[in-house]
This record gives sequence, C-alpha cells and structure tokens, in this order.
Amino acid sequence: MKICIVSDSHDRSAPLVEAIVEAQTLGAKAVIHCGDLIGVNTLRASLKLGIPIHAVHGNNIGDVAALYRMMAKSDRLFTYHGQEAELEFGGRKIFVTHMPHHGHAFACTGAYDLVCHGHSHTAHVGKQTNISGGQSWLVNPGSVAGIDAPGVIASPTWILGDLEHMNFEIRTLL
Repeated sequence: MKICIVSDSHDRSAPLVEAIVEAQTLGAKAVIHCGDLIGVNTLRASLKLGIPIHAVHGNNIGDVAALYRMMAKSDRLFTYHGQEAELEFGGRKIFVTHMPHHGHAFACTGAYDLVCHGHSHTAHVGKQTNISGGQSWLVNPGSVAGIDAPGVIASPTWILGDLEHMNFEIRTLL
C-alpha cells in the first residue's frame, strides 16, 4: 500500500491538493497529515479528491471544533485524531505526531514500523534504532506549503511511502 505523508500546510490548500493528486497518480490510497493543518478550508478541495485523510494537531492552533465538525460530515474521508494517532495500513503499525522529539521517542520504542512527524519544515527519511534491537522508520515530510523550508528557494515537500517495501521518497512540488 502506498501513502502520501504531508505536514505543515498552514492553511495553504493548493499545494496540499497538488501533493495529494500527485500521490494518487502514483498509487497512494491514504493521506497522513502530521499537523499544523490549521483550518477546515485547507481541506475542502482535498476531500473532493476522495482519498482518506488522517490528521493530527500541531502547535499552531486552528479551529479544532470546526475540524471535528468536518470529520463528522466527511463520510469517513477525514479523521482528525487530536494530538497523536496510531494507525495501521498495509499491515504496518504507524504512529503520527507533530513534534520531532515525540516522534523520535516513539520510534525508539520499537512498537511501530513507521513514525511520522512534522514541525521543523525540514524533510527527512531515516531509520531509528529501537529498544527491541531493531529499527523503525522515522520520517518528516517537511512543509507541503514550502514555508520556511531550508535552501535558497523554499520548496514544498511531501513523502510518498510504500508500506509493502518500506520505501519512503521525499518529493518536491515544482
């Protein structure tokens, strides 16, 4: 199963839609949003694409009540999990949070195949040694809005994840 992993859209709907459309074209069946979504207007166009979106809260507080109302009306296309989410896709256990230090800590537990986080706006894919002697994937998709992204030209980034092969590719929107 392929998934689209995004974060830090900060009320920018267009790049979020662009990433999801590209991910769908590449076979993604679900979207994980690692926080700082902010408001419901960011999601309206994305939900029309018909792919399930799972989101957690970030440190930039938007209208949480409106997000829960949207979830109730979305016919299961949008799930707002609050601060953290435990998901299972393609037989893989996934933990989602916004803060990098929480992501790192949960990757160290060995309880998850994949831990996703955001916040830093810097895309990263790597493995974290865990207490069970194995390794867990730890990924940060950066900012799908391209806000404060590192480099001379700030580029929006997201991650295409292949859960069958456990491959994670940082993608850049042009």
